Amino acid sequence: MQTHGHEPNLGRALRSQRWRERRQQLVGNHTVIDPREYAVDVIPAALAKGFVETHHYSGSFPASRLAIGLFRNGAAGGSRLVGVAVFSVPINNAAVRRHTGLPSPSAGVDLGRFCLLDEVAANGETWLLARAFRLLRREKPRVEAVISYADPMPRISATGEIIKPGHVGLILQAHGGGSPKTLAYRGRSAARVEYLTPDARPFSPRAISKIRNGECGQAYAIDQLVRWGAPAPRPADSPRAWFDALVSAGFFVRRRHPGNHVFAYALSARARRAADGLVSAPFPRLDPAVSRAEVTALPLFVAAEQASRRGSGEAAPGHRPAPERAG
Repeated sequence: MQTHGHEPNLGRALRSQRWRERRQQLVGNHTVIDPREYAVDVIPAALAKGFVETHHYSGSFPASRLAIGLFRNGAAGGSRLVGVAVFSVPINNAAVRRHTGLPSPSAGVDLGRFCLLDEVAANGETWLLARAFRLLRREKPRVEAVISYADPMPRISATGEIIKPGHVGLILQAHGGGSPKTLAYRGRSAARVEYLTPDARPFSPRAISKIRNGECGQAYAIDQLVRWGAPAPRPADSPRAWFDALVSAGFFVRRRHPGNHVFAYALSARARRAADGLVSAPFPRLDPAVSRAEVTALPLFVAAEQASRRGSGEAAPGHRPAPERAG
C-alpha cells in the first residue's frame, strides 16, 4: 500500500514500513519473524548495491565497508534476498570523534542504508540489526561504533506523493534504547539547504559543487541528473550555466533542512568508555499529527505528554518504542 501524504502519522504503532521499488509499503505490527525462515550473512557489495538501488527510496548506494543480507528460505533449499544493511564510510573523518569519542576515523562506520522488503515481518528491523551488528564486529573487529542518521523531513514528489516519510530513529531506539551506555542521541547534524528532484531525490551539495566548479566527477554528476529526468545539456552549454538553468526552470525543489537526528551505537567496552565525556540528549519523539513537514515532536508537546502520563500513572515510552519504518 502506498501512502500519498494526506493521512497524518497516526497509528504508526500498528504498522511498520518496508520498501519495494523505491516506494514504501506498510505491514501490520501483529506479525512476528520466524527465525527458521530467515538467514543473515555478509554479502558482496555488488549484490547489496543492486538491491538498494532498486528498492531503497534514495536509489543510491554509499561507499560500503560491509554489507549484510537478510535471506528468506524457499523451496528446495533456495533462498532470496529480502533485506540489506550497509555499513558505510562515515560522511567525514571528524564525525567519528565528534559522535563516538573514538580517535580513529576507521573505528566508526555509518549505518548508510537499511532496507527490508514488504514480505518481512514487523519485527524484522531489530532482528536483522542485532545480527548485522554482530557480523560487523566479527568481520571488522577494529570497528567499535556505528553512527546512524534519521532524516525527520519527508520527501515529497512533484505529484504530491510522499516517497519517504520523516524519521526520528525509532528502530535504533527500539534496538539499543534500553542501555544509555550503548546507544546515545547526539542531537542534530548541521542545518542545510536541499535540492530535491521531481521524484524527491536529494542532489548532494558535493555533486552541485562538482558541476558548478568543473571538479573531478562532474560528468558523473551531470549524467546522474539526466537519469533522474533533467534535460541533457546542449553542446554549447557550460555545466554551470546548464545547472543554473535547471534551478531557474524549477526542476529542483529548494528547501531548508533542519538537520538529521544523529545516534551513536557503541559496540565495545572501549567505545563506551570513549563516549563518557560526550553530551547526550533525550531521544527525539515522533509527532503523530504531522506527515508533510518536520515530524519531530516539539519539546513542549513531549513535556506535556510526559506530564499527562505521570499524572495518569501510565508508563512513559522511550526506551522500547514501537518499531518505525525502516530507513
